Amino acid sequence: MSDIKFGTDGWRAVLGKDFNYKNTDKVINAAATYIYNEFGFDKPIIIGYDPRNKADDFAFYIARKLSEFGFDVEISEKIIATPVLAYTALKKSAYAIMLTASHNPPEYLGIKIIPPYGGPADDNITNKITLFLNSDFTVKSPNIKPFKKSDFEDDYIKHISSIIDFEIIKKSGLKINYDGHHGAAAKLFKYILDINGIENHSINLERDINFGGMMPDPKEKYLPELKKLCKETKHTGVSNDGDGDRFGVFNENGEFVTPNEIIVLLLKHLVKNKNYTGKLAKTVGASSMLDVYAQKLNIEVVETAVGFKWLGEAMRNDDIIIAGEESGGLSIKGHIPEKDGILANLLIMEMLAYCGKTLFELQSELRKTLNRVFINDRIDLTLSADSEINFIFEKFKTINKINEYKIIKKNTTDGLKLYLEDNGTILIRKSGTEPLLRIYFETDKEEKLMSLESAVKQLCLK
Repeated sequence: MSDIKFGTDGWRAVLGKDFNYKNTDKVINAAATYIYNEFGFDKPIIIGYDPRNKADDFAFYIARKLSEFGFDVEISEKIIATPVLAYTALKKSAYAIMLTASHNPPEYLGIKIIPPYGGPADDNITNKITLFLNSDFTVKSPNIKPFKKSDFEDDYIKHISSIIDFEIIKKSGLKINYDGHHGAAAKLFKYILDINGIENHSINLERDINFGGMMPDPKEKYLPELKKLCKETKHTGVSNDGDGDRFGVFNENGEFVTPNEIIVLLLKHLVKNKNYTGKLAKTVGASSMLDVYAQKLNIEVVETAVGFKWLGEAMRNDDIIIAGEESGGLSIKGHIPEKDGILANLLIMEMLAYCGKTLFELQSELRKTLNRVFINDRIDLTLSADSEINFIFEKFKTINKINEYKIIKKNTTDGLKLYLEDNGTILIRKSGTEPLLRIYFETDKEEKLMSLESAVKQLCLK
């Protein structure tokens, strides 16, 4: 029997191995039992799928299964981005099931449960679903009807148009480069730009289950074409991941702009240009740059564990202007409590139009304002057993110094975060979706970063 676990963003596994019809039945039977126990057959279920291999096959299999149980089921008639399905769940007050493995390698597939609030299922929900993983759905409904195919994008586009000032973008004459990364958002994003008269150079829009031979993750190393395009055209470049919930950005010089910088710049844009009020929500893995800039704006910071389900919870329970994470996910007030790479890219364009400046210029202004350098990196260690991970955690809990830097504070919000006397930080945490130990670093000098990474690797492997 497979060990099915819901991580920070659903259940994911390698297709043809642990991700198979037997385990899919377990997850869907469990989800159906939970939904029925809470709402009977009154709560509709909507289903979507990204471009991954067999995602559509599994989606339609699930649609048939749930409709035969007696649920009112709608399935997207085409590939759909996760944030579009999440918005549809909110609008229809429906449960959503998304077939995706987001930014994971192409051989993975996954199931993401999205409750009617339009964000990732929290632990309260997934823990209850887990209780039913070895149970069949035994209720017999007298009212069985076939599932429907639907197009969920129109309502999402209308909603996005109520948030983004497309007229000011068009009037600014902004030209944008877009790399669809062969993902779920590719054609939709291009369509949004085109219908709003925004000049764009868009590439990699067609479905490819191997994502062009790249990881479907919008990081610099997986976006060589976009980097080159930005250097050649001197225009900003944006991209998304496999299911459209993450963003990646290059400035006009072809330099990758970190998600941390983007979150800070968009916070400023929302407050200064759009008069948003409230708080900033960030994960413990995000840069302290966010805390420093929020303090300058006199904005309170809400810090959560890593994973957008925690940021989504903060958005549902507090007055949050923007919620962002270091891995390229964000959302804002008035939108869904789910990360949305489509919205993020459009907000970047709106910010540039409002300011009449290049992204590089805005970055330069930010660095002058902060008067401090923030260099971030992450290394991932593949470990074969939880005992190895626990041993490493215990080791770091007991040390008081790394190289010549004293540890002045320890934070256990998620894993273990070490605060060094030189303003540097190290966060050690177990991945919620992959068998990895993730280690995040932040310093103010490249040589210091390299020194800390080397020291931490040695400590981990001893």
